[in-house]
Amino acid sequence: MTQSLFDPEVWKAAWINDPEAGVNRMLRAGTVPAHSFDDMARARSFHKQAFNEEGIKRTARIMGWLRTQGVTIKDSSILDIGAASGVFSIPFAEEGANVTAVEPSGPLTALMEESIKPSIKENIKIVREQFEELSIETNGWQNKFDLVFASMCPAIFGWEMVEKALACASQFCYISTSAGPKEHSLIQELRPVVGIKEDLVQTSDMAYIIQLLNIYGYSFQTLITRETQTVMMSVDEAVKHTLGWFSFFGMPTDEQSLQKAETYLRRTYAGKRIPVQQGGRFGKVLVRIKNQHMY
Repeated sequence: MTQSLFDPEVWKAAWINDPEAGVNRMLRAGTVPAHSFDDMARARSFHKQAFNEEGIKRTARIMGWLRTQGVTIKDSSILDIGAASGVFSIPFAEEGANVTAVEPSGPLTALMEESIKPSIKENIKIVREQFEELSIETNGWQNKFDLVFASMCPAIFGWEMVEKALACASQFCYISTSAGPKEHSLIQELRPVVGIKEDLVQTSDMAYIIQLLNIYGYSFQTLITRETQTVMMSVDEAVKHTLGWFSFFGMPTDEQSLQKAETYLRRTYAGKRIPVQQGGRFGKVLVRIKNQHMY
């Protein structure tokens, strides 16, 4: 048993087959990760949150942490995997980096193009493909980028994709993902309504990443934070999302349970908007590529 804790193949298989791993939960909820923002309205909502005051502060905090770890942004080459609408690609470029932004979503890349100022247009190259399907050899990306950056990107699922990201980096590779149970205030409120007394045990993608980095002898720094945001929803919006939420959190999705939830929501919040707080613990890991002599 102890020996298996240091067997990378055991951890690789456990991650891919874990029903509570991030991508598997998305698929269970009926969301195909690469197409989750194909709808322009949803893409615009994401973009608005990413570039509002709190979103800008969050981006600045992460970039600040990178600097404290010795990452230089100005004049560096950065591969942003899952760039979305330019949440980090644009600030990186504004600080003088040359950014290759990989994002398969048409609506998100369109919003990114709208947001890029003429002064930094030459600093950002958009690649409209899935990272999983790209060949780093064909693109000449082997050890090409000073920093490989993947923030909450579902493409980085399983050790094979982590290795692929690491292979593109010459100095640093940053990955962030969930590091603990997801929090959802309305799900907590609805658990007793449908007869669920306790949270299901949830695992963490970050735990798999850190364990495998340890086994393979990588040097890295980590940071775990708790982050939440509150969204106001109408009763109709909450009812519409209930099936997806229940699937994602492993709640019963039979007709009777969904009807109980809808009845509760309409009775409790009649004529009101519902504050839905979502978030959880998130992990950031910055890997120092071997032969990188920063200190």
